[in-house]
Amino acid sequence: MKIVQEESNVYGVVETCEALGMSRATYYRRKKGLSRSLEGQENKSKRRLSDEEERKVLELLTSERFMDKSVAEAYYTVLDEGMYICSQRTMYRILTRHKAVKERRDQCRHPEYTKPELLARGPNEVWSWDITKLKGPCKWLHYYLYVILDVYSRYVVGWMIAERESATLAQRLIEETCEKQGIEKGCLTVHADRGIAMKSNAVAQLLADLGITKTHSRPYVSNDNPYSEAQFKTLKYHCIFPGQFGSLEDARSFLRVFFEWYNNDHRHAGIGWMTPADAHTGRAKELLEKRKRTLMEAYARHPERFVKGAPTPPNLPTEVWINKPLAA
Repeated sequence: MKIVQEESNVYGVVETCEALGMSRATYYRRKKGLSRSLEGQENKSKRRLSDEEERKVLELLTSERFMDKSVAEAYYTVLDEGMYICSQRTMYRILTRHKAVKERRDQCRHPEYTKPELLARGPNEVWSWDITKLKGPCKWLHYYLYVILDVYSRYVVGWMIAERESATLAQRLIEETCEKQGIEKGCLTVHADRGIAMKSNAVAQLLADLGITKTHSRPYVSNDNPYSEAQFKTLKYHCIFPGQFGSLEDARSFLRVFFEWYNNDHRHAGIGWMTPADAHTGRAKELLEKRKRTLMEAYARHPERFVKGAPTPPNLPTEVWINKPLAA
């Protein structure tokens, strides 16, 4: 027996794996997988379609008649014609094996919209504008509020209330606002969503003539126009907002008072708790220095009252983004 073993030169699993630089776990895992593969080849299901039947199914689903139809449509179409080939699930398996699973229906392909990434380091660099509905005196009557907002300062640079949404009215508002703010060519970007007036040729032509860059939000993405949306929420959730207006003049009178308060009295956390008018006109820097002096005087009188050390007021932002890039 000993002689037979020496002549046969048989090596065990351990010696073989060490010689090949392979772990025993890898050896057994591969051996198990190979056994299952061979077993599967030997024991094919009797219910499986033959190669010829599978070829016919693939030809049917990729034919000119059914290439733009879903699997279910193809299945029930031939079933109504008195022909049963295989189940829908089998059809999907055949398509998967031949890498032909995709959206089969003939549909429009919507373009991929680029996420707008806009940066403002000061007033009148980026404006955001939008239109919202305000309820009128009866159920089906609405007024349309147009608002142009400076992204950096949150200052409402222009607004208008009208009985309809119109590209002509939007064009007039933008033109008058640019003239009032003294906008020069190549200095401003105007951002809006994809409403009818926002995408109109009249507005696009005006912005091109004025040397203003225009950008649009992606469809159904409200976060692409956050500052206008926040301003509308401030309006509609204000304690004095009536919810419904008796006339156009009634709405205009209310909005005149509201925007006066919003620009000159309402303070924003995003601009160091300054008012939009302070941030837009440059008074905020002077007020910031005044706050620092006042706090330092208070700290000098009673330092024990400031357990975290000398207090500092919040600074003005150095930059304001719409969709700040991850790398920025």
